[in-house]
Amino acid sequence: MKDLHQYITRKNEWNAIFNGVPYTLESAAGRQSIADSLDADLSPENLTCDGELPRAQVIARKKFLDKAVHQLLELDPSIKLYVY
Repeated sequence: MKDLHQYITRKNEWNAIFNGVPYTLESAAGRQSIADSLDADLSPENLTCDGELPRAQVIARKKFLDKAVHQLLELDPSIKLYVY
C-alpha cells in the first residue's frame, strides 16, 4: 500500500494548493475518484508529458502508477478503470 498512499499524499498536496477536494480511501466514491485520477495519469499524453520526458522517467512513472493501481484493486476490486 506504500505506493498508493504516496500517490494519494502527492495528489492531496496539490489539491490543498488549489482548494480541491482531498482524496480518501474511506468511501467507495473516494476510491473511484482515485481510480479516475490514476486513469488520467496513465493516459499516454500525461504519462509521457506529451513526449517530453526521457524514456527512463516514463518507465519509472508507469511502474509507480501500475503499483498504485494494483494496490487499489486489491483494496477494492469493484472500481472501474478505463485506461488500465
